[in-house]
Amino acid sequence: MDSRVSISRCADYSFETVFEAARRSIDLLGGMRSFVKKGERILVKPNLLAAKPAEAAVTTHPMLVKAILRLVKEAGATPFVGDSPGIGSALKIAEKCGIMDVCREECVELTELKTLVLVENPLGHTFKRLEVADEALKADGIINLPKLKTHAQMHLTMGVKNLFGCVPGKTKPQWHLSAGVDSRDFAGMLLDLYLFLGPRLTVMDAVVGMEGNGPGSGDPRTLGFIMAAIDCIAMDTVACDLLGGQAHDVPILRTALKREMKQAQIGNVTTVGADIDEVRVDGFRFPPRSSVNFAERLPYFIDKRLRKALTSRPHIDDNACNLCSVCVNVCPAEIMTNKKRIEIDYDRCIRCYCCQEMCPQGAIAPRQGWLKRLIPGM
Repeated sequence: MDSRVSISRCADYSFETVFEAARRSIDLLGGMRSFVKKGERILVKPNLLAAKPAEAAVTTHPMLVKAILRLVKEAGATPFVGDSPGIGSALKIAEKCGIMDVCREECVELTELKTLVLVENPLGHTFKRLEVADEALKADGIINLPKLKTHAQMHLTMGVKNLFGCVPGKTKPQWHLSAGVDSRDFAGMLLDLYLFLGPRLTVMDAVVGMEGNGPGSGDPRTLGFIMAAIDCIAMDTVACDLLGGQAHDVPILRTALKREMKQAQIGNVTTVGADIDEVRVDGFRFPPRSSVNFAERLPYFIDKRLRKALTSRPHIDDNACNLCSVCVNVCPAEIMTNKKRIEIDYDRCIRCYCCQEMCPQGAIAPRQGWLKRLIPGM
């Protein structure tokens, strides 16, 4: 697979600026006509996590969606926009963030990816069967439009993670349960899903990303670039490096390295376009690191005994919480209760951070275990 990653500077979200940066990034890989053909129906898959305005940096910016729709139509294909949020409808979220306005302006359909299909995945490394939205499977091809953000469980959410939106929302909690407490299993499933779906092109919105308590309640951070790639693993590797991160801290990239996917090593990826050193980001705030790096080196019985002390866990700020119970309802393990305050049974918590991801108040954040805080660099 072509492991080139193109990078184009993009100073703001004016349509002209975004369109030229997106076109330039894609042209460096051969142009849109290299990825779509006349008459094809192409799924354009943004990040529609939650119903928040575009400036909150929670969703893919509508101007990037508009630019890609224009480029797909110029190439003679018919685009449609689709996603399946974990909570709420794609339509409601698209209305709030401005993507629905773009769909209307461009006369493009917005589709809820909701019809579950069980598919065989014989080449899967972690899961041999996957649950995928039929609407995504029936598209002739997929163009993936992630938003560069932090993520409590996956450290960063980028190209590979964005394709989890092709799993119908109602089944997402079950995948978290199937993966269990080990983020490596969930990362393995995400890699299997990415390889199965095989998006033709990924264009990442990194004009304004999110740092801190992502992916839904962090702080917008101006980054100033757009990336494009055929290979999501290569793109995610470069993005992590640009932010000053380490691949072994990102479960998806760590899992890719263990599978000997060479494009998960920055030295095996070619970048084109903007000079990589000129777009590096200083002082980017990541979430607390997962304990997996350390825990996987311990004997199982020690890891089990010390898990609570070593692992990060979701912590609720009672002063910010308004007891809406969104977290209680979304919890895959069903171990949260609302009894005048939100309580979590940490002995059964699988550390999926669905509660933190979906909290509309930003009242939940990852907190490191006490032993992890005492040991520097863990």
